[in-house]
Amino acid sequence: MIDLSTLNPQQREAVRHTEGPLLVLAGAGSGKTKVITTRVCYLLEQCNVPAENILAVTFTNKAAREMQERVHAMVGKRGEGIILSTFHSLGVRILRREIGRLGYKKNFAIYSTSDQVGTIRQVMRDISLDGKKIDAEAVLWKISAAKNALLGPDRFPIRYGDDVETVAAQVYPRYQSALKACNAIDFDDIIMLTVKLLQEHPDVRERWQERFRYIMVDEYQDTNPSQYLFISLLSARYKNLCVVGDDDQSIYGWRGADVEKILAFEGDNPGCRVIKLEQNYRSTGNILAAANSVIRNNAKRNDKTLWTASGPGRPIDLVVTVDDEEEATTVVERIQLECFKQKLTYKDFAILYRTNAQSRAFEEQLRFESIPYVLIGGMQFYERKEVKDALCYLKVLDNLQDEQSLLRIVNFPRRGIGDTTLLRINQWSQEKGITLYEAFGRVGEMGDTAPAVREKVLAFHALLSEEAERFRAPGPLADRVAGLFKRLKIEDELYRTNDDPNAARRRVENVEQIVNSLAGFEERNFGATLTMFLERVALLDEDRQGKDRKEHGEDAVTLMSLHSSKGLEFPFVFLVGLEEEILPHGKSLNEGLSLDEERRLMYVGITRARRHLTITRCLYRKKYGKMQERLPSRFLEEIPAELVNLQNGAVAGTKSPEDEAQLADDFFSRMKAMLGE
Repeated sequence: MIDLSTLNPQQREAVRHTEGPLLVLAGAGSGKTKVITTRVCYLLEQCNVPAENILAVTFTNKAAREMQERVHAMVGKRGEGIILSTFHSLGVRILRREIGRLGYKKNFAIYSTSDQVGTIRQVMRDISLDGKKIDAEAVLWKISAAKNALLGPDRFPIRYGDDVETVAAQVYPRYQSALKACNAIDFDDIIMLTVKLLQEHPDVRERWQERFRYIMVDEYQDTNPSQYLFISLLSARYKNLCVVGDDDQSIYGWRGADVEKILAFEGDNPGCRVIKLEQNYRSTGNILAAANSVIRNNAKRNDKTLWTASGPGRPIDLVVTVDDEEEATTVVERIQLECFKQKLTYKDFAILYRTNAQSRAFEEQLRFESIPYVLIGGMQFYERKEVKDALCYLKVLDNLQDEQSLLRIVNFPRRGIGDTTLLRINQWSQEKGITLYEAFGRVGEMGDTAPAVREKVLAFHALLSEEAERFRAPGPLADRVAGLFKRLKIEDELYRTNDDPNAARRRVENVEQIVNSLAGFEERNFGATLTMFLERVALLDEDRQGKDRKEHGEDAVTLMSLHSSKGLEFPFVFLVGLEEEILPHGKSLNEGLSLDEERRLMYVGITRARRHLTITRCLYRKKYGKMQERLPSRFLEEIPAELVNLQNGAVAGTKSPEDEAQLADDFFSRMKAMLGE
C-alpha cells in the first residue's frame, strides 16, 4: 500500500489528481521526483491502471534510472511494463517499431556528432562548398536548430547576410538524403521523425495514444518545440497529462528550450489544475530568501515563493578579492578551513561558475594544495578518438550501409588505402547505384585500380564480411568484440601511433573498457544485441563521466558550470565571478540575449547550496593578459543587505598595504551604497 503520510498537503494533492491535465510548479528542492514516482505507484495500486498504460518522461538517463529505482523500491515487480525514459529513448522505441512507414529499415544507425560533421563535410565537398571557409560544425548547429523547431529542408529559414544559413540551406536536403541512403538518422531526427510518424499516420498515433493513457513529464520547462508537440500528440486522446517543472529554472534557451511552453500550459489545456510545491527541503531560510529576492525581478514567471521549516541558517558570505588569482586562493583556503573546523569532506564543496574558462585558476590552486577535484565538462569517454574508432567497427558490423563509420575505419589500423582510391571507389559506387561496402567487394571491376591497392581493399572487405557473419552467430557479444579487436591489432596500432607510452596505455585501456561495458550491458539485459548496445551508447548523457565519478563516491571538490549544476545539490557552494559581463554574461548585455535567463542561472546557482553559500567577485580580472577593472553584477543588488555578510579576500602580499586599504575602502563604500546601507 502506498503511504502518502510522508508527503505534504500539496504533494498529496498532486499525487491524487490523476484525471485530466495537471501542472505541478515544483520549486527547487521541493521533492518533485518523490511526487512523480509516488504518483506512478498511486496510479498502479489505487487506480488499478495497467503498468503498460503509464509513461513518465524526463531529460536524462540518470533521472530516468532514479525514477525506475524508486518505483521498483515501492511496488516491486508490479511496476514492470511502465515506461520511464528520456524523450529520445522513447522516440527510438517508437521508431524501432514504426520507422518502416518513413522508408527506413528498423536497424537504422544513430549518428554521433562527429559522424554528422563528417557527413556534412562530404556533402559540402560534393557540391563544391568546402572552399567557402564555412565551418561544418556551424552548419550542423543551424540544421540541428531547424530540426528542433520541426523545420524540414523545404522550410529552412535564411536571414539576409547570414553566410552559414545560406550554406546550411543548400546542405540540409543533401545531408538528409545522405543519412537515409546509409539507413541512418541523427540525434535530432529521433524526435522529428517520431512527430512526423504521429502526425501523418493516424493508426500509428492511435496505437501509441492507447498505449500511453497516463503521461507525466519531468523538467517540463526544458522542452523544445519538437518535444512539446511530441507529448501533445501522445496525450491528445485521453488528456491525462501531468507536467512537472519550474519556469524559474529554465536555463537552456540557447539549445532550444522554450520557457513559454510551461508558462502557457494552463491556457493551452482547458480545465487544467495548477498545484504549487513551495516548501523546500534542501536549503536554509537565508539561502531561499536570497533566491526568492533575485528571481522575483523577472516579470514573466509563475509566482511562487520558496520557504523552509529548517530555520534561517548562516548569512551568505559575499567575498571581494583583488583579482581572479586571489579569488581562487581565497576559495581554496576557505574550503580547507571549513573542512578543518567542521570535520567535512571535500565532496561537500562545489565551485560554480558561468563559463568553463573560469575554472583554470581554481584548478591550479587546488593542484597546488594537493586537493582532489572533479572537473565536470571535460572530454567524455565515448567522445575519445580511439573509442570512437573502435565503436565504428561495431557500427559497421551492425549496419553495413553505415558509410560514415565505414570510411572512418578504412585506415584504422593503417592499411595504406589512400584518399584518392577511396574517392574513386565512392564515385564508382554512386554511378553503379550500390553501397560503398558492396563497391569494396567489387573493386576488381574497376579496370584502372592497381593490383596492390585492389588486394588491400578486397582484404578489408573480406575481414568485414567474415566478422559480420561471426557476429550473426549466437554467443556472448563481448567475447566476439574482444576477438575482433585482437584480430585488428588495435593495441599495436595505438602504441605505434603514440610517442608517449603512458598516453598509449591509457588509450588501450579505453578500448578495453568498450569490451567491459558491453559485457556489463549483456549481464543487465537479457537477449542483448549489438544494436541495443550501440543505441544505448548513442543516448548516453553528455555529462555521464563527471557525474558517474561523483556517484562512485570520490572525495573531491566539484568544479562545474552553472548549466551543469542544475539538478544537483551540495552542502557548501561557492558561486564565483559575480561581475557584469560574466554573470550576467556579456552576450546577454551586448547581443540582446535573455537577461531573464541569466537571472534564472543565478537562481539555480543559489539554490544548489544546502547549508552555506559563498559568493565571490573581483575588483580586477585579466582579459587578454591585461588587468581590467570589474563592475559588480547587477544581481548582487537584488539580494537584501540583511542576508549578506560582506567580506574582503586574502589580499595580503598582492599589493602594498596602502593600496590594499584604499581598494578595500573604495569597494566597501560602493557596495554599501549599492546595497542601501
